[in-house]
Amino acid sequence: MLQDITLGQFFSGDSILHRLDPRTKIILLFVLMILIFAAEGWAAYVALTLLTAGLIFLSRVPPLTVLKSVKPLAWIILFTLLIHFVSHDGEVLAKVYVFKVTREGIIYGVLISLRLVLLIILSSLLTFTTSPLKLTDATEQLLSPLKRIGVPAHELAMMMTIAIRFVPTLLEETDKIIKAQRSRGLDFESGGVVKRLRSLVPILVPLFLSSFRRADDLAMAMEARCYRGGAGRTHMKRLRLTRLDYCAAAFVMLICAAVGGLSYAA
Repeated sequence: MLQDITLGQFFSGDSILHRLDPRTKIILLFVLMILIFAAEGWAAYVALTLLTAGLIFLSRVPPLTVLKSVKPLAWIILFTLLIHFVSHDGEVLAKVYVFKVTREGIIYGVLISLRLVLLIILSSLLTFTTSPLKLTDATEQLLSPLKRIGVPAHELAMMMTIAIRFVPTLLEETDKIIKAQRSRGLDFESGGVVKRLRSLVPILVPLFLSSFRRADDLAMAMEARCYRGGAGRTHMKRLRLTRLDYCAAAFVMLICAAVGGLSYAA
């Protein structure tokens, strides 16, 4: 299960998505998220699904790796699907005890579940194709207008990026701790709920200690490099918009118009 969590992983490459400016990717991601929520009808969602499949192909990230990002949240998607099956009025297709499965509930549940899958995959493509450093710089620049009202844009961007970047590290550390405890005879699967919760203590305690140790090492490394926040900080490689970014923005606008037309026709 831990190996299926891909949040925070970055795949180095030279694909079209890798070459896009990170600011462009973040803005277009939010535009596509709004578009997914606003879309209506099967035709619009088929178009969005084909768009997502095309972006996976353009990213050159292995498709199975991208799909793994959905697996940790599969139970939430399944729960959402089942809830919509029995919570909508309409043509009754089956009845299980007091629950009625309707045709409208199935259609709406599938659309909502597809919406969640598309959101997860598109968000994962952002981290797969954007290095943590570029993600920090892009977030900081996008939040820079908020500095006028006292919002620490650089510090917020740094904290978010560090949090995302350390997710794979903490998962790897958790996996090592679990294997070490199992080799010592610790059983995580047998017994009741209380016993299983108690068996998590030998995992959580070393994990918290390891996290605090890594945080302290990171703070010392930043102090040794004279890190003082965003004030006076320069960049060796400045972010610049290219023709590719403008083409990507124009393409997404065309997709928005097409999906809007399909939704209106539905």
